[in-house]
Amino acid sequence: MDERLIAFERLLTIMDELREQCPWDKKQTLDTLRHLTIEETYELTDAILKNDMNSVKEEIGDLFLHLVFYCKIGEEKKVFNVTEVLNGICEKLIFRHPHIYSDTVVENEEDVKRNWEKLKLKEGKESVLEGVPSSLPSIVKASRIQEKVKGIGFDWDNRADVWAKVKEEINELEIEVEQNSDNIEEEFGDVLFSLINYARFININPDDALSKTNNKFINRFQLMEKLMKEDNLKIEKLGLSEMDIYWEKAKNKLKLPPSD
Repeated sequence: MDERLIAFERLLTIMDELREQCPWDKKQTLDTLRHLTIEETYELTDAILKNDMNSVKEEIGDLFLHLVFYCKIGEEKKVFNVTEVLNGICEKLIFRHPHIYSDTVVENEEDVKRNWEKLKLKEGKESVLEGVPSSLPSIVKASRIQEKVKGIGFDWDNRADVWAKVKEEINELEIEVEQNSDNIEEEFGDVLFSLINYARFININPDDALSKTNNKFINRFQLMEKLMKEDNLKIEKLGLSEMDIYWEKAKNKLKLPPSD
């Protein structure tokens, strides 16, 4: 028997046992698991950003457990089970990959994406954007919106036009700020949306980019605090100019290659 099937069957068996015997597992519902699944997903993304493959493997296992847990609850409620879930995704993948399982011809990745969105509409979806979860974080949501409309050809022709749009939106924001108008928030949102759009054209994931910048700032700031303590200084008693000196020290120290 395939080792993959053996391992998956083992997980299903353990899930059955936990649901029957463990007081905590017995109490869980779809709703109580939801926020835990979100947390596990973020832990996986953190591990991926850190390129920590051991943690990636562990976090994938945690997510597998959650998915099997949902299937177990669905089976108990007699609304779906793991077999139906797996067969359902298999049928969807076959239908949405006619270039593999039928006679459709594609030239590249972009053809595949366009076909994917068109096939989703054939499945009965009323809008190309129907599959974008409302609860997605805003940056991720903007990226998904732009990717989906691109799939049916609603997109800019080139990177230069997108950058021109970014500058246009920044200018509009500056005007609204100078006038102290009620449209500042809206224009700021337009700037962010256009920047996220530009990120696609330079092959950058904006959420990953911002996450890395956040981590970079945290590392620098915490090192700055450490350097101040080493000099017996308290950050709350320093002025901005003094903080800037330690900020530059921390920045330069982090740029240095690690010593052997």
